[in-house]
Amino acid sequence: MKGTNSKADDKRFAWTLAIFATALAVRLVHVWQIRASPFFSVLMGDSHGYDDWAQRIAGGDWIGREVFYQAPLYPYLLGVIYAIGGRSLLLVRVIQAVIGSASCVLLGLAASRLFSRRAVLRQAQDGPEPGRRAGVVAGLMLALYAPAIFFDGLLQKSVLDVFFICLALWLIAKTGTAEHAERAEKNISRRSPRSLRLNAWFCLGLAMGGLALTRENALVFIVVLLVWAAFAPSHQRRFGAQGARAVASFLVGVAIVVLPVAIRNSVVGGGLYVTTSQFGPNFYIGNNPAADGTYQSLRYGRGAPEYERQDATELAEIALGRRLTPAEVSSYWTGKALDFITSRPAAWLTLMGRKVALLWNATEMLDTESQEAHAEWSWPLRTGAVIGHFGVLVPLGLFGVIVTWTVRPRPWILYAMMLAYAASVALFYVFARYRYPLVPFLILFAAAGVAALPELTRARSIPGRLWTLAAVAAVAVFANWPVLSTTLMRAVTELNLGAALQGEGKLDEAKGHYERAIAIAPDYPPAYNNLATVLRAKRRLGEAEAAYQQALRLRPDYPEAHYNLANLLLDEDKPVEAVDHFRRALATIPASADVHNNLGIALVGQGKVEEGIAEFRAALQIDPGSAKSHRNLADALASARRFDEAIDQFRLAAQLNPTDGSARYDLGSLLIELGRLDEAIAELRAVLRVTPGSVEAHNNLGIALGSQGKLDEAIEQFQQALRIQPGFADAERNLSTARQSRRQR
Repeated sequence: MKGTNSKADDKRFAWTLAIFATALAVRLVHVWQIRASPFFSVLMGDSHGYDDWAQRIAGGDWIGREVFYQAPLYPYLLGVIYAIGGRSLLLVRVIQAVIGSASCVLLGLAASRLFSRRAVLRQAQDGPEPGRRAGVVAGLMLALYAPAIFFDGLLQKSVLDVFFICLALWLIAKTGTAEHAERAEKNISRRSPRSLRLNAWFCLGLAMGGLALTRENALVFIVVLLVWAAFAPSHQRRFGAQGARAVASFLVGVAIVVLPVAIRNSVVGGGLYVTTSQFGPNFYIGNNPAADGTYQSLRYGRGAPEYERQDATELAEIALGRRLTPAEVSSYWTGKALDFITSRPAAWLTLMGRKVALLWNATEMLDTESQEAHAEWSWPLRTGAVIGHFGVLVPLGLFGVIVTWTVRPRPWILYAMMLAYAASVALFYVFARYRYPLVPFLILFAAAGVAALPELTRARSIPGRLWTLAAVAAVAVFANWPVLSTTLMRAVTELNLGAALQGEGKLDEAKGHYERAIAIAPDYPPAYNNLATVLRAKRRLGEAEAAYQQALRLRPDYPEAHYNLANLLLDEDKPVEAVDHFRRALATIPASADVHNNLGIALVGQGKVEEGIAEFRAALQIDPGSAKSHRNLADALASARRFDEAIDQFRLAAQLNPTDGSARYDLGSLLIELGRLDEAIAELRAVLRVTPGSVEAHNNLGIALGSQGKLDEAIEQFQQALRIQPGFADAERNLSTARQSRRQR
């Protein structure tokens, strides 16, 4: 018996090593090839946010100051990598390739335990090791599955999602279901040691805790597994002592991982947040009158991660008229979604039907960058996507479910976990990476079906052959029916890449990607808006205005385009037209301090000073710490001859931004006009301590000193201004006047 087990172990090691090597080789080739692409070093969307977060962690900010809005485990993994090896995006991708390859091995091992050939076909004891064929097929399917290669190469948490699920499936195979298969093979005794089973439940809890910290809706797995833990150990329909021990071991494992995060969130946020505080906004995004089953930002054109929390909070606080905690923000959006569901049940059910269709569709719905765009640089993605896609996997998975229906005991836990997770995705909205955790479950069943095909064909024993083929064909058509435009997704990728490059100051490269987005999808408004921002930055104002206008023709209620066009009109000294576009922007984003501030500038430019003052005050109600709004308010108050108020606002602006001398300069200039020369001199000297090269500050300080009769000091300031900027007319005139006054003494 020992020799038989040793041979089986050697064979298992050989095929698992082959799976790992294949998966790793394919992923490393992919990583090597995309090194030449712009996606390698230019991070977009969540990837950019995770990278920033990880750099803060590596810099020593391990605790943070706010409730986690996004799942924290992946950025902390990045932070550890950065802290040890520096910020190397190549190193991160290589490590992720190793993790992804390990997932393939774990899935293969799970399949080999869960679906032995004998369990599926009830064969005699001759033939290969039970389950080996299914295990090899499952491992290789994940190793060569194009979306898996794609996700493992991104700076995204999906690599951890699937790793924890594959680990959990392997542990599940080692606990309940595997016990029956192994007993049938007589490779173990009738009773496994209790401590081993409890250790497996404990490790399963750790895995599920880790998954909950990468994928928030994976909490549904914990609920399903708790029910299974209560009954699986005794295989009876009652809760007994074995079930209690399994539940306790499982919960301890979960708590060890999740509880520290919940405590940390409670300390910094003053409330109960198990992992994150984004449930409500995400629930509303997926369940509102304008929802289409995919992600739609709360404010059109503001889908970047840095806007998500800001917009959710601002809109909720405007609606309720007060400051809100993260829990209150989440509750507000949850309530709005429930109002839609209960008031318009037919519309909601139609929406749910669309989300179910999207969930099982072949199209990989992007959120930031598309698989198709990366495939232009990577032959593993191009070749793997031919058959290695979701539209093939879904019908194969159904075939495997039918073929394995005779397995005893039936793997109810796999059905329950898969359906519970699918429901949790459909309840919100569908992204490719959100549904990606379904892939290991589908591969398990697909591998069992594919591995059994030779025997099934010879034995002609496919259960309900015609009905099976009809069902698989129908599901294949359903899964591959065109639902979303891959063309638009390529355009979105180009837009996001351009935005990332623009953020790095690479305007020409950004412009090229915006133009490519427009060429791909000429009716995509954000591409025109972003192209216009680059053209404006390059001072091509006429072209920029035309691009903004085109964005608004395509989407008249596009607030960012209205705001950006209004700022351009201010540049062109067209305050009347600017005011109209600022007001239209405010109709959608009323809580924007920047829009109120710039509207105030436009109104003052029209001579409507009091209206401008009102807008500056509105900006300061939203953002009391805005130095520029305080300064603009001060300028407007000074224009209205409300000097004391103006002086107070200048002082506040200077306190809020002491390194910017502009507010102090304006204050000093006003004090000169008011004859408060000592105060003016003090302010202007403060300006020169911050910006010693300011010719205007030297000139005005000279005026103040000269007005006090301190002509020598005044002359020195005028001369200093001219040393910095020879030919400065004001300083030359004032220097001449000061010298003449000194001669006349």
